[in-house]
Amino acid sequence: MAEGYAHPEKLVSTQWVQDHLKDPNVRLVEIDVDTAAYDQGHVPGAIGFNWTTQLEDQLTRDLPTKQQWERLLGDAGIGNDNQVVVYGDNNNWFAAFGLWIFEIYGHQNVQLMNGGRKLWQAQNRPLSTDPPSYPKTQYRASEPHLELRAFYDEVRKAQREGRVHFVDVRSPAEFSGEVIAPPGMTETAQRGGHIPGAKNIPWGQAVREDGTYKSADELRALYGGKGISPDSEVIAYCRIGERSSHSWFALKYLLGFPNVKNYDGSWTEYGSVVAAPIEKP
Repeated sequence: MAEGYAHPEKLVSTQWVQDHLKDPNVRLVEIDVDTAAYDQGHVPGAIGFNWTTQLEDQLTRDLPTKQQWERLLGDAGIGNDNQVVVYGDNNNWFAAFGLWIFEIYGHQNVQLMNGGRKLWQAQNRPLSTDPPSYPKTQYRASEPHLELRAFYDEVRKAQREGRVHFVDVRSPAEFSGEVIAPPGMTETAQRGGHIPGAKNIPWGQAVREDGTYKSADELRALYGGKGISPDSEVIAYCRIGERSSHSWFALKYLLGFPNVKNYDGSWTEYGSVVAAPIEKP
């Protein structure tokens, strides 16, 4: 599992999860792009979070507030001392986004299940259609760790100064402006293209066919080949911040980059702002 990672403890294997299905201190959380997938079968005991309704403030299109996050976790039966393991479909797109929010609010012990739902099912591991019922807790979140998050004003300032490496993890067609969003995705920008100077390193290049992350050496070659090195200040972005969370995780925890942020406003925000500079091939 270690594969040369800077922080191998941030990943657990599907076998580890199966071995800990009855562990009273572990809380499994499934977060899928396909919000119907959880009800069709999930890892036994896993809690399901809906990214469209529970991982954003419905009024402000922002992350959940501290109070909303405390209520969500408390109602789900997640305590501050629980070990949380997050996984999901699409090779952990939204699972990584969920982990990022857990870390924004200071949860001390949270990991990704490497390979996510795809690998769990490919290995014919057990599934359940029964939602779990855990006693409610009084969860207490920290003040948000905003050093993990980039906002539009910071992005524009960094872009003007040329001091940050932007990693655009969208598809080449999105990066070029040929399309504004993947098929079926409704949150879109007004214009196509990318942040000037950004490097296109699609998120899917960081994983193997089975959904697990590539080795540290392979990841170093992937990002280093585009000039992204550990001494770089990096801001990753995509369309709404979920795919870039997946790459943020690889850069921060698997390669140990000390200064990497996720711009969750991403292209939906940037590509809609009047007078924001945009680049196309």
